[in-house]
Amino acid sequence: MAEQLSFDVTTGVDLQEVDNAVNQAKKEIAQRYDFKGSDCKLELDREKATIALEADDAFRMDALLDVLKNKMTKRKVPLKNLVIPENEPSGPSRMKRTITLSQGISSDTAKIIVKAFKNEKFKKVQMAIQGDQLRVSSASRDSLQEVMAFLRAGDWGIELSFGNYR
Repeated sequence: MAEQLSFDVTTGVDLQEVDNAVNQAKKEIAQRYDFKGSDCKLELDREKATIALEADDAFRMDALLDVLKNKMTKRKVPLKNLVIPENEPSGPSRMKRTITLSQGISSDTAKIIVKAFKNEKFKKVQMAIQGDQLRVSSASRDSLQEVMAFLRAGDWGIELSFGNYR
């Protein structure tokens, strides 16, 4: 019987890099002129994988989010894995926003990816959902490379990473 090759498809962000980006953003906010005299907060909750932003008004909230995105981009944190909701009021003329970091492929996204995979009809390639990741297996390395190219070309709403290639 032919040897079965496989790889895993996952997603996630490096929480240490996110922590570094949040700390850099805090330093920049403390020094920027347009934030002088304002009460803007930026907090990372590692257990919940969320970032809480709070600002005086919508303008400062947008500037705060822009600074955070800029720092995350420089630290190579994929912005596709951030779930950014709309501003919500948190008091008189205050705004807050809680950004969620995607850690693992959600079951809905996994089902969409598997459905698109099946519509492509790759020969002798299997894809299985395993918790918050996908396992792709085949006897042919070329087929696995084709699947990787297909997954990279698609827009799934998250940044996919490939690992455990064996």
